[in-house]
Amino acid sequence: MKWPNADGEHLEKLRALQEQLAASVSLNDELPPWSDISTVAGADVSVSRGSRHAFAAVVVLDAKTFEVLETAEFEDELTFPYIPGYLSFRELPLLLKCMERLNSKPGMVICDGQGLAHPRRFGIACHFGVETGLITIGCGKSKLIGDHKEVGFKRGSFRQLTMNGEQIGEVLRTRDGVAPLYISPGHRISFRRASRTILRLCRGVRQPEPIRAAHLHVNLMRKASPHR
Repeated sequence: MKWPNADGEHLEKLRALQEQLAASVSLNDELPPWSDISTVAGADVSVSRGSRHAFAAVVVLDAKTFEVLETAEFEDELTFPYIPGYLSFRELPLLLKCMERLNSKPGMVICDGQGLAHPRRFGIACHFGVETGLITIGCGKSKLIGDHKEVGFKRGSFRQLTMNGEQIGEVLRTRDGVAPLYISPGHRISFRRASRTILRLCRGVRQPEPIRAAHLHVNLMRKASPHR
């Protein structure tokens, strides 16, 4: 497939934009005490293999019971290919459309992707946070960059994820013996608080409930669509 806006010159401009916007990311822990958090959202995008049609959803849950309170969805043709390190330019426009459709903003958003654990310290969770002003956390199933020591077997075990001696995230075991997740701040949250929050949101399974809910919803959208 030939994609518009994906040549070397345009990527250089997008790289420069990431570096510029990365200066706006805050690692100050602005998340309130858990007892004061009422809602948390998960954001995800699904695309069928070989298709440009994408399905996006932001699902808002009750932070205590994990009951789904509200779902906003949006689908459209993608205008940007999958290129590691540039995921936000592919998926964020659809997720921002979802945000516009919510009746109220959630207390924080968990993004299926990286935050600070990114070559230019500006993954999709950072971009989402800077654009919306919301507290965001990046939760990746696999590593994009960085190094870490072996993570302990038990739930809650973690190791720092580093790049050239700089911490960029944490590698967190959310279930005994199951592959860890790669957690990094998106915006307005610290490294340790981000991981502790994700662990609190994992209810006996590997993935946090907001991401699971969003992933389930976009897959249902895709399966029900003639564009799948």
